[in-house]
Amino acid sequence: MSTLARRKLGQWGEEIAAAYLKQKGYTILQRNIRTAYGEIDLLASQVDTLIFVEIKTRSSASLGSPEISITPKKFAHMLASAESYLMTHPEINAAWRIDVISVLYNTADQSPEITHFENITHVP
Repeated sequence: MSTLARRKLGQWGEEIAAAYLKQKGYTILQRNIRTAYGEIDLLASQVDTLIFVEIKTRSSASLGSPEISITPKKFAHMLASAESYLMTHPEINAAWRIDVISVLYNTADQSPEITHFENITHVP
Protein backbone atom coordinates (compact mmCIF):
# COMPACT_ATOMS: atom_id res chain seq x y z
CA MET A 1 0.00 0.00 0.00
CA SER A 2 1.39 3.41 -0.95
CA THR A 3 2.06 6.15 1.59
CA LEU A 4 -0.83 8.19 0.20
CA ALA A 5 -3.21 5.22 0.46
CA ARG A 6 -2.09 4.57 4.06
CA ARG A 7 -2.62 8.23 4.92
CA LYS A 8 -6.13 8.19 3.42
CA LEU A 9 -6.96 4.97 5.28
CA GLY A 10 -5.70 6.52 8.52
CA GLN A 11 -7.77 9.67 7.99
CA TRP A 12 -10.82 7.53 7.24
CA GLY A 13 -10.23 5.59 10.47
CA GLU A 14 -9.92 8.82 12.47
CA GLU A 15 -13.21 10.12 11.05
CA ILE A 16 -14.95 6.82 11.87
CA ALA A 17 -13.51 6.81 15.41
CA ALA A 18 -14.50 10.45 16.04
CA ALA A 19 -18.06 9.79 14.84
CA TYR A 20 -18.23 6.66 17.01
CA LEU A 21 -17.10 8.58 20.10
CA LYS A 22 -19.57 11.42 19.44
CA GLN A 23 -22.36 8.87 19.13
CA LYS A 24 -21.33 7.48 22.54
CA GLY A 25 -21.58 10.94 24.12
CA TYR A 26 -17.93 11.97 24.03
CA THR A 27 -16.84 15.47 23.07
CA ILE A 28 -13.95 15.73 20.60
CA LEU A 29 -11.65 18.50 21.85
CA GLN A 30 -8.68 18.29 19.47
CA ARG A 31 -7.22 16.15 16.69
CA ASN A 32 -3.67 15.27 15.66
CA ILE A 33 -1.82 16.93 18.53
CA ARG A 34 1.95 16.87 18.09
CA THR A 35 4.20 16.39 21.10
CA ALA A 36 7.90 15.69 21.44
CA TYR A 37 7.00 12.01 21.95
CA GLY A 38 4.60 11.51 19.08
CA GLU A 39 1.13 12.40 17.93
CA ILE A 40 -2.09 12.14 19.88
CA ASP A 41 -4.76 11.16 17.35
CA LEU A 42 -7.76 12.47 19.28
CA LEU A 43 -8.28 14.28 22.55
CA ALA A 44 -11.79 13.75 23.85
CA SER A 45 -13.74 14.20 27.04
CA GLN A 46 -16.54 12.31 28.67
CA VAL A 47 -18.21 13.78 31.75
CA ASP A 48 -15.17 14.90 33.81
CA THR A 49 -12.49 12.68 32.21
CA LEU A 50 -9.97 13.62 29.54
CA ILE A 51 -9.31 10.81 27.05
CA PHE A 52 -6.21 10.50 24.87
CA VAL A 53 -7.22 8.30 21.94
CA GLU A 54 -4.92 6.28 19.71
CA ILE A 55 -6.59 5.04 16.53
CA LYS A 56 -5.32 2.05 14.60
CA THR A 57 -6.82 1.32 11.20
CA ARG A 58 -6.28 -1.55 8.79
CA SER A 59 -7.80 -2.39 5.44
CA SER A 60 -7.83 -6.13 6.16
CA ALA A 61 -7.23 -8.57 8.98
CA SER A 62 -4.65 -10.54 7.00
CA LEU A 63 -1.87 -9.19 9.24
CA GLY A 64 -4.01 -9.35 12.38
CA SER A 65 -6.32 -6.88 14.05
CA PRO A 66 -5.26 -3.22 14.07
CA GLU A 67 -4.65 -3.04 17.81
CA ILE A 68 -1.85 -5.61 17.72
CA SER A 69 0.39 -2.88 16.33
CA ILE A 70 0.40 -1.27 19.80
CA THR A 71 3.74 -2.51 21.08
CA PRO A 72 5.15 -1.77 24.53
CA LYS A 73 7.36 0.88 22.87
CA LYS A 74 4.34 2.47 21.15
CA PHE A 75 2.43 2.46 24.44
CA ALA A 76 5.37 4.18 26.16
CA HIS A 77 5.22 6.92 23.49
CA MET A 78 1.46 7.24 23.96
CA LEU A 79 1.88 7.62 27.72
CA ALA A 80 4.75 10.11 27.35
CA SER A 81 2.70 12.13 24.82
CA ALA A 82 -0.27 12.31 27.20
CA GLU A 83 1.94 13.33 30.13
CA SER A 84 3.73 15.92 28.00
CA TYR A 85 0.40 17.41 26.92
CA LEU A 86 -0.75 17.63 30.53
CA MET A 87 2.52 19.27 31.61
CA THR A 88 2.12 21.95 28.95
CA HIS A 89 -1.49 22.55 30.02
CA PRO A 90 -1.31 23.00 33.81
CA GLU A 91 -4.79 24.53 33.79
CA ILE A 92 -6.21 21.04 33.18
CA ASN A 93 -7.18 19.45 36.44
CA ALA A 94 -9.12 16.37 35.40
CA ALA A 95 -8.89 12.63 35.56
CA TRP A 96 -7.47 11.18 32.34
CA ARG A 97 -6.94 7.91 30.56
CA ILE A 98 -5.66 6.43 27.31
CA ASP A 99 -8.04 4.58 24.97
CA VAL A 100 -7.33 2.69 21.75
CA ILE A 101 -9.86 2.43 18.95
CA SER A 102 -9.34 -0.27 16.36
CA VAL A 103 -10.98 0.29 12.98
CA LEU A 104 -11.00 -2.54 10.46
CA TYR A 105 -12.38 -1.98 6.95
CA ASN A 106 -14.92 -4.71 6.24
CA THR A 107 -14.51 -5.46 2.53
CA ALA A 108 -17.67 -7.59 2.41
CA ASP A 109 -20.03 -4.67 2.99
CA GLN A 110 -17.56 -1.74 3.00
CA SER A 111 -18.36 -0.89 6.60
CA PRO A 112 -16.01 -0.38 9.56
CA GLU A 113 -15.59 -2.86 12.39
CA ILE A 114 -14.89 -0.78 15.50
CA THR A 115 -13.42 -2.05 18.75
CA HIS A 116 -12.94 0.38 21.64
CA PHE A 117 -10.40 -0.45 24.35
CA GLU A 118 -10.89 1.87 27.32
CA ASN A 119 -8.30 2.86 29.90
CA ILE A 120 -5.29 1.04 28.50
CA THR A 121 -2.69 0.80 31.28
CA HIS A 122 -0.12 -1.49 29.67
CA VAL A 123 0.58 -3.67 26.67
CA PRO A 124 1.51 -7.32 27.29
